[in-house]
Amino acid sequence: MSKSLQTGIQGEDVAVQLLKQQGYRIRCRNWRYKNLEVDVIAEEENILVFIEVKTRAHHAYGMPYEFVDAAKQAKLIRAANQYIAANRYGGEIRFDVVSILYSRENNTYNTRLIRDAFWPD
Repeated sequence: MSKSLQTGIQGEDVAVQLLKQQGYRIRCRNWRYKNLEVDVIAEEENILVFIEVKTRAHHAYGMPYEFVDAAKQAKLIRAANQYIAANRYGGEIRFDVVSILYSRENNTYNTRLIRDAFWPD
């Protein structure tokens, strides 16, 4: 397994721990529909939350959350629409991002939870 893939998997584990500490109830991880994926689907209060987790081992090219660009947002929105249709969900939704900067030197994670990170047009 590549270091970047391993870092991403570990980052998702860290994100789920953070989300649980913040009171989120995890519904599922790595939900897929065809070529679409949502890293974490959870509930906070009565809101269904679709969460993108971005983990990087350095910030030379930008912070992890900066990689959730318009194209990635569009894919997440399409995936969320599929999940909503498949589960006949009619309530409120939200898109959050968990940004994680991992230090390999001291094996630490700097996390940032961004609620309402973006909205569908």
